[in-house]
Amino acid sequence: MKKRIGQYLMDCISAVGVDKVFGVPGDFNLTFLDDIISRDDMEWIGNTNELNASYAADGYARIKGIGAMVTTFGVGELSAVNGIAGAFAERVPVIQITGAPTRKVESAGKYVHHSLGEGNFDDYRKMYEPITTAQAYITPENAQIEIPRVIKAAINEKRPVHMHLPIDVAAIEIEVTEAFQFDDNQFKDTEKYINMVKEKLQSADHPVIIVGHEINSFNLHKKFVEFVEKTHIPVAQLSLGKGAFNEEHPYYMGVYDGILAEEEIRNYVDQSDAILNIGAKLTDSATAGYSYQFDIDDVVMMNHHNFKMNETENEHIPLSELLDALISIDYVNHSDFPKYQRPKSQDYELNRDPLTQATYFKMMQDFIKDDDVIIAEQGTSFFGAYDLALYSTNKFIGQPLWGSIGYTLPSTLGTQMADPNRRNVLLIGDGSLQLTVQEMSTMIREKVKPVIFIINNDGYTVERKIHGEHAVYNDIKMWDYKLLPTVFGGADEVSVHDVSTSESLQQAFDQINEQPHMMHLIEVKMGVHDAPIKLNAIGQAFAKQNG
Repeated sequence: MKKRIGQYLMDCISAVGVDKVFGVPGDFNLTFLDDIISRDDMEWIGNTNELNASYAADGYARIKGIGAMVTTFGVGELSAVNGIAGAFAERVPVIQITGAPTRKVESAGKYVHHSLGEGNFDDYRKMYEPITTAQAYITPENAQIEIPRVIKAAINEKRPVHMHLPIDVAAIEIEVTEAFQFDDNQFKDTEKYINMVKEKLQSADHPVIIVGHEINSFNLHKKFVEFVEKTHIPVAQLSLGKGAFNEEHPYYMGVYDGILAEEEIRNYVDQSDAILNIGAKLTDSATAGYSYQFDIDDVVMMNHHNFKMNETENEHIPLSELLDALISIDYVNHSDFPKYQRPKSQDYELNRDPLTQATYFKMMQDFIKDDDVIIAEQGTSFFGAYDLALYSTNKFIGQPLWGSIGYTLPSTLGTQMADPNRRNVLLIGDGSLQLTVQEMSTMIREKVKPVIFIINNDGYTVERKIHGEHAVYNDIKMWDYKLLPTVFGGADEVSVHDVSTSESLQQAFDQINEQPHMMHLIEVKMGVHDAPIKLNAIGQAFAKQNG
């Protein structure tokens, strides 16, 4: 069957479950965009800029399993780099398609717009190499090889890929010999490594698992739970990977964040004689500046394509196959361990005193529902929210490794469009919001209904806690955030709430629950220097780390 290459590309993307494509139009992708908007199984979501499109595609992929976006050559392509790098760091598969000048223009070395004016056309593709797991220059000759190859790489590695698609190539018809199918045939021999883990466990008195974000990336929750329930090994979770393990499970201990962890959890993990690190990275923010007290060389590292135990290493085994093999281990743990204590409900007083961060997050604990998607911005919001007790059906999204402020608002567009039936609760601060706020207009245009809590505390709180508590560079211009829906054309479509006390916050909660089919924006005013307890401590750790 003859198809344009643009059509074939979208067939392949549709086959892996993508039904929304994010991006910004440009003259080098316009005719290719016709192949998107003409489809019944695909929707084009035009964003306000390419950075926001990359964040939205990332959020979409965290719910759907893979996302896609389209930019134009050069200016749009480079605007998306930050978001694609974040997806690479946090293992989120996003297909980044760049519409490029024609092959004739390129071969002639013309000084075309959006280029550097030097006649080179591969500069930007080279920039993508370190931040994508696979790259392809699509031609009529290689389309049926390269397009499937990079899509499979995105799925297998859970990382972004980059396709360079000259606009004339997108329009060329080819004979499609077979439909795209994804097949996962990564089998590796794991017996040697699993036997090593078994021997380690059998000699241990107090084993523990530290679990992290790769369980979320590879959707390995069921396999991981099966391993835990068979072995009875307790689980501590990193903030990088919140939601990797069911927090209602009897073998869940709580969040381990180094010196900041609750004393019983910290002591158990730090003194364990068999630590299995499964799908986790012990980053500075996840461990309060590497404040763990165990010897990291004694930890059994089991990440995707990274098994390490003592002097034995293997960089080829997929994490899913490691988990399959772990389930076969004949071992049961009998040691006691600290059990997770869920927060008490209504552990606060409703009054007209100025609202504090501590009360805000206690009340947020009671507000979240069992099917909510909770998106927490890398600021006061994340450092307060990662201690929220989740239900087994919650989804928690943050970006603590890459930590690009402003990520979560466009990401919420993506997560909400990936599953419109779930309530999305965005927790974000004013400094972060000001970077990417334009995407609120896309939310209004697309008629999605997230609940957006904006902490208005007049500046960059994380930075204040690291350095420059009163410095002018940590200040921002005060906005009237409640007027944003009006600015973006949604005055009648967004319910706006003004909160400064626990009493008014509860009133906002009640109104939100009474109007579940509206988008809500809540401006929450709090003190400039007030911050979650853990943020204060992590700020000090970062300051020490920075010298």
